[in-house]
Amino acid sequence: MARILVVDDAKFMRLTLTDIFVKAGHEVVSEAVNGIEAVEKYKETNPDLVTMDITMPEMNGIEAVKRIKEIDPKACIIMCSAMGQQKMVVDAISAGAKDYLVKPFDASRVVEAVNRLLN
Repeated sequence: MARILVVDDAKFMRLTLTDIFVKAGHEVVSEAVNGIEAVEKYKETNPDLVTMDITMPEMNGIEAVKRIKEIDPKACIIMCSAMGQQKMVVDAISAGAKDYLVKPFDASRVVEAVNRLLN
């Protein structure tokens, strides 16, 4: 069972991911709606894994990945992007993300990515 931080500015996306994780036996320890909040929640909860939206207000996901990696170089982060954001996904991987998921989410792909990264 992993402790997961879900970061997305869209409540529906956070609910969708939380539902997938809970059904797979994981625990969502916190949620954040932007990159600034993601960094703070990461410090507070020290999760095993973070799912991070790329496009968010105040601080985007790529900048948040960089900040979290400064705090914890071993942080395990999966980026979430809509179709057509391939360049941003490449930037996110360069910043330290370990994998990416494309919206809309495929539950089996989400679980597979989490299991691969944590095992």
